Amino acid sequence: MNSLRQLNTETVLHFGPYAFHLRQRLILEDDRPLRMGGRALDILQVLVEHAGDIVSKDELIARVWPTSVVEDINLRVHIAALRRALGDGQNGQRYIDNVPQRGYRFIAPVRYAPVGTEVPLDCALRIQHNLPARLTPVTGRDSLVASLVRQLPVSRLMSLVGPGGMGKTTVALRVAELLLQHYRDGVWLVDLTAVDDPAQVEDHLSRVLELEVGTTLASLADWHALLVLDNCEHLHERCRTLVETLLQSSPRLSVLVTSREPLQVQGENVQALPPLTVPPRSALHSVNEAMGYSAVQLFVSRARARQQGFALREQDLATVGEICRRLDGLPLAIELAAGQVDALALVGVQAQLDNCLQLLSQGRRTAVPRHQTLEAALDWSYDQLSPQEQVVLQRLAVFKKAFTLDAAIGVLGCPALVPARLMESLQSLVRKSLLSVEQGGGPARYRFLNTTRSYALEKLESSGELRAVEMRYARYISQTSLDSKGPVGLQLVE
Repeated sequence: MNSLRQLNTETVLHFGPYAFHLRQRLILEDDRPLRMGGRALDILQVLVEHAGDIVSKDELIARVWPTSVVEDINLRVHIAALRRALGDGQNGQRYIDNVPQRGYRFIAPVRYAPVGTEVPLDCALRIQHNLPARLTPVTGRDSLVASLVRQLPVSRLMSLVGPGGMGKTTVALRVAELLLQHYRDGVWLVDLTAVDDPAQVEDHLSRVLELEVGTTLASLADWHALLVLDNCEHLHERCRTLVETLLQSSPRLSVLVTSREPLQVQGENVQALPPLTVPPRSALHSVNEAMGYSAVQLFVSRARARQQGFALREQDLATVGEICRRLDGLPLAIELAAGQVDALALVGVQAQLDNCLQLLSQGRRTAVPRHQTLEAALDWSYDQLSPQEQVVLQRLAVFKKAFTLDAAIGVLGCPALVPARLMESLQSLVRKSLLSVEQGGGPARYRFLNTTRSYALEKLESSGELRAVEMRYARYISQTSLDSKGPVGLQLVE
């Protein structure tokens, strides 16, 4: 049985009346898809891989929840759900044995079909897709993913928006995985990264969907499918028109969009993807407490992947907390920083935070180019800006913290950037996820992510304008402080 542990994701495992297709994460009972939660599937895969052997509770939890602190009760709940789904114990058929004080064991005979085995044709129509195999767990997004899975089949158009590196594609793919069984005509990823010409968008979609040459999108009128349009920001206008057409002509089609700004289509439900949760500045008292924050969970998971034996210790809590906060809970930045732990150690990573773009320049060679480094992700956004927006983004980098529109006008205002044009640029940078806006009791306040500000500051320095803008900033702060006869002006920026 131990040979099962070396099987790849194309393998199909058979036990009783069930066929477990690892790549599709799908279980068929005869030819009927079996509904089962993602955690239950993960548990089943571990048990089947070790069929005949006892798997301890600790090992199961480590495999299924690698970045979370989970109680035994969670495992027992999912084991019970798994047994119910498989009909364990009915008609004398047993699959999972509970070994007291030791763990669980998969006791049914398991046989496997080698690479190339296909899902039965009549079922394949219901589960066809082109989603890539997921290599790592999705951290800190369970409640958001669950919400999107519930909403999407009803809402039909959902847009995931956020800055580069926030994990939009990761979340969209996880949602798509969980909806595989819902759509009769499949779930299809349409990656628009490589499409530069808006006129080629429709042809690219046709190729992904394997439509016959000359077939128009009207042929999708009866399709019951989910399309994931990934990375739409550089083709914004064309994607908006395409989505409007698809939703009008194909009433059973759903569309999940990832972009750095909304499409602004009628009926669009926009979900801004938040950062991972980060620890507060106050002291953390235990490793368990720290692991309750999803940014820490991701950092530890990726550090373990790069450095065998890495463990979060109580003496490391302040350092890891600062790293996660300074990187704004941005998943890509945290992954890249964790990847440097084996070379720099935690204190070395912390020491490099002031130069975060250089720290995060060691990319993931297997990732698409825009996600190999943080700078590449920011370049992708920056290159979509107009020349005026690029200038505004650079000059705003002199603000170290939140600032108001009046403060921006006071520092950046000039004949080429009158207040109306500056306000227009600010609103555009917010839409494109390069600035965030905070609404409170007073005026709206704009804020950078630390990583975005570092990038913009480098651009400002390269332009030769850094010193001049800093002098205008200093004069504005000085004048505002005098006019207000107190620290109010400083509060705009500090």
